[in-house]
Amino acid sequence: MKFNKSVIGMIHVGALPGTPQNKLCIAQITKKAVAEATLLAEEGVDAIMLENMHDRPYLNREVGPEVVAGITAVAAEIKKEIQLPAGIQILAGANKAALAVALVTGLNFIRAEGFVFGHMADEGWINSDAGELLRYRKQIGAEQIKILTDIKKKHSSHALTSDVSLEETAKAAEFFLSDGLIVTGKTTGEKADVSDVEKVKTYTKLPVIIGSGVDQYNIHEYWDFADAFIIGSFFKKDGYWEKDVDRERVKKFMQKINQLRT
Repeated sequence: MKFNKSVIGMIHVGALPGTPQNKLCIAQITKKAVAEATLLAEEGVDAIMLENMHDRPYLNREVGPEVVAGITAVAAEIKKEIQLPAGIQILAGANKAALAVALVTGLNFIRAEGFVFGHMADEGWINSDAGELLRYRKQIGAEQIKILTDIKKKHSSHALTSDVSLEETAKAAEFFLSDGLIVTGKTTGEKADVSDVEKVKTYTKLPVIIGSGVDQYNIHEYWDFADAFIIGSFFKKDGYWEKDVDRERVKKFMQKINQLRT
């Protein structure tokens, strides 16, 4: 998959079996996710990504077979119905599981947190896993699946690496064979600092992806420095990630994208 000012629409899959807020069966969860993916495809997004954000509070790296099985079922159905490139993130930091799901369902990329430099997240300490993850990708024959990596991840403390700049973190991720770098604000829905994005773009040859806070009113600020945009909160009713996807918000955003492209 190539990134050329691509819009990646986020699908926040409903709370999966075994998680505290689960209320629906897999068939119901899948139906809603497919409906949202269909809406996003109809309005012209370039790719979609699944994430189990409703599974809070998240587990650290190991999420349980019931979650992996559940999101595999959702991903398989979406891939069957939607022809767009697609990716997945499994919170929190379940990067090997995400790779396995991507392989068996034909997804194109994963979003990986904790790739380089350990950090303190909501779920506790997360070690870096680049070496283990890329070896696992090789072992299972999934080298065609891109690994897009968060740097200085949101919802986390980076006090222990405060002397390592964002640019140096980007260079380390590239050196450790990341396929793309994700820059975010400090929390879900918070915009990334434009100067940070510009710095990362200057220091790396990898695709640079904005992972939070992009909307139709600020996307022009990032246009010259970013290769792709992950849109979650803005596509939802009232711009809140827990609500349903709002077709009018998606439509207006894609109209802005088309203006910028021309």
